[in-house]
Amino acid sequence: MMANEFKRHRRLRQSASLRSMVRETHLHPEDFIFPLFVVEGATENNDVGSMPGVYQVAYNNLKTELDEIIELGLTSVIIFGVPEVKDPYGKEAYNDEGIVQKSIRFIKDYAPQLTVVADTCLCQYTDHGHCGVVNGGVIENDTSLELLAKTAVTQAEAGADIIAPSNMMDGFVTYIRKALDESGFPQIPIMSYAVKYSSAFYGPFRDAAHSTPQFGDRDTYQMDPANRLEAKREVKSDLEEGADFLIIKPALSYMDILRDTREETDVPLVAYNVSGEYSMIKAAASQGWVDEKAIVTEKLLSMKRAGADLIVTYHAKDMARWLKE
Repeated sequence: MMANEFKRHRRLRQSASLRSMVRETHLHPEDFIFPLFVVEGATENNDVGSMPGVYQVAYNNLKTELDEIIELGLTSVIIFGVPEVKDPYGKEAYNDEGIVQKSIRFIKDYAPQLTVVADTCLCQYTDHGHCGVVNGGVIENDTSLELLAKTAVTQAEAGADIIAPSNMMDGFVTYIRKALDESGFPQIPIMSYAVKYSSAFYGPFRDAAHSTPQFGDRDTYQMDPANRLEAKREVKSDLEEGADFLIIKPALSYMDILRDTREETDVPLVAYNVSGEYSMIKAAASQGWVDEKAIVTEKLLSMKRAGADLIVTYHAKDMARWLKE
């Protein structure tokens, strides 16, 4: 075969500057939403043993945490609360003086330039650890919606910029949208966990949020990992109900779902790079088995390349530092 009979794709790979010139996908600090766990009643931060580098932040240490986030150029956080008291109905989730509501008010007062996303769920606040009201061992969908809507309103009243319901109850976008509108918050967008699979990759998060179910599992409301078409139905419903953003969770094992959603919708799309994905890399890197910077960069690039506009990731601080280098 003559040399002019095949394509020379390597011409565009000959130097670092040339590769940079034609690079299609880029990472920026503003792409990342950093998960922030705020613990009630603590005076010191608590390490999360299964997530090296992640900790529950004591409320009185929020200023120090925010200073670091701002210095790194990160622009968005998603708030999870770890309350002192739990009960069957998760009352601290919709308490005006709850840990999330207090934290939102502090952040918006101290660092108003940050976008604050409020995770809206009951699992951290219920003594049974499920994302809704339990009656006779059954998670009640419609009863739970009322409490989730109340939670969203208190979060908006505290100053949240975005409400992010993660509970996977049917109709949660409809109920929350209606409650926000009727309470004078029609401008607050909903970042729906539209596609949330019942995944083994959530294990370390449950250590961080103290949200492990005390009985059973979440298979009756989170999605079966075997299903692809079901995700399309979930996305369609949430968009019809008024979702402004869509979250795909987890990200790494569900790139096909991320790509499907990108091709079929034009709203901002969020990949949730979950705790298990984070912890596996941290564990391998601690053994010297992988180059942490290289593998994290590749992983986050793959999520953007698949269609994500934003990424919720525990790697946000590290990645922001590397991008500064």
